[in-house]
Parts: sequence; C-alpha cells; structure tokens
Amino acid sequence: MLSKKTQYAFKALMYLAQHEHEGPVLIAEVSKKKKIPLKFLENILLELRKAGILDSKKGKGGGYFFAIEPKKVNLAQVMRLLDGPISLLPCVSLNFYERCKNCDEKKCGLNMAMVQVRDATLKILEKKTVADISFPE
Repeated sequence: MLSKKTQYAFKALMYLAQHEHEGPVLIAEVSKKKKIPLKFLENILLELRKAGILDSKKGKGGGYFFAIEPKKVNLAQVMRLLDGPISLLPCVSLNFYERCKNCDEKKCGLNMAMVQVRDATLKILEKKTVADISFPE
C-alpha cells in the first residue's frame, strides 16, 4: 500500500506537471488546491528536490518546478525514494534486498511467487511516468 507521504507526493507532482508551463508554483498553492498539510508537503518537496526531480526558486515569482521533464520521472523512482522497497518481501527486493531468516530462497514457494509479483508491478511502475498520470484539471 502506498504511504500517505507517497500519495501526497504524487498529488503534488501531478499538480506541478499540470501547471508546468506557468512557471514555479508556490507550496501554499499546492497545499491548498490538493488539500495536503503544508508542513508535510514542505518535507516531501524538499526530498524530491534533493533527489533532483524538482528544483525551487526563492523570492518573487518563486516556488517549485520540475528539474527534469515529468515524462522522465517514473512512478517506481518516486515510490522508492519516499517509501523504500516496492517488493512485498525483503528477499525479493532489487534495491533493498535482505535475506529472510531461516529460509532457503531456492525452495521457498512464497519467494518465487513474490518475485513474479515484483516483476509484474515493476513492469508497469517503471514505464508509467508523472506525465502519464497528470490529467488536466
């Protein structure tokens, strides 16, 4: 399940993508329009900026904007940044692998099933971008 943090991130990214050609967007505007608590949104956008997805400008005419095109930001990238692993078990994670205790992965039916789930999920999330989910308001 997506965390509230990631859900808010996607809402904010969609809003910014929809207003991409209008210049930087104020945090307060995104917060109000998308009903995201301001302090929570500040932290989310800061993480996205540190990751190079967003950039910001201070002062008059300032706000947040995309550092890279929304069509180059895939959903898996954002989810991993904010929530960590996408896989349902640590033993099948590509980027956050951890061996399960007392388990032989080569003989574990659950592991084998979760690898298929992970692969099917990633096939979609790595192809879909912020631009794909950003419909005009």
